[in-house]
Amino acid sequence: MFDLQRFIEECRAALAEGGQRAVRELTARAMREPGAVLSGLGEPKVGGLVPLHRSPELTILNVIWAPRMTVMPHNHGMWAVIGVYTGGEDNIFWRRLPEGRAGRVEAAGAKSLRAGDCTALGQDIIHSVTNPLGRLTGAIHVYGGDFFAAERSEWEPETLEERPYDVEKAKRMFAVG
Repeated sequence: MFDLQRFIEECRAALAEGGQRAVRELTARAMREPGAVLSGLGEPKVGGLVPLHRSPELTILNVIWAPRMTVMPHNHGMWAVIGVYTGGEDNIFWRRLPEGRAGRVEAAGAKSLRAGDCTALGQDIIHSVTNPLGRLTGAIHVYGGDFFAAERSEWEPETLEERPYDVEKAKRMFAVG
């Protein structure tokens, strides 16, 4: 069975010993048994950004996506590791446009994650995320910093223009789902 407190302690040790790569290996190992993670955390009942651990160096969230929920393009300003334990996340990756169109982005790639999958994102990655399923999705997101305190950006979905990230709006969006 997945032991949350042990996972948190192992993430903290992995961060100190090997940074993002070590945290990714640890998270990937946990995701090899997504059913055990699901049992350990419990079946998701409502959408939410649930903090499991928060410090200046490391944030671990249980991210629960509502059915068919989409989050606009955003960055984290820090590396991230995502492990899906139930459902799925479809990520679109974005790149900044050249000088003449400063502040805007264009799609540059995509990656689908399903239960048992794990991926790492660099600190400069911009992505949007959709839960493509008609049910809740659960994923552990591990960040190399304080997710809630970092200065970040989001891009308006229609114009793709950059603006400051609004963490309170994001919390509300997840809570509604």
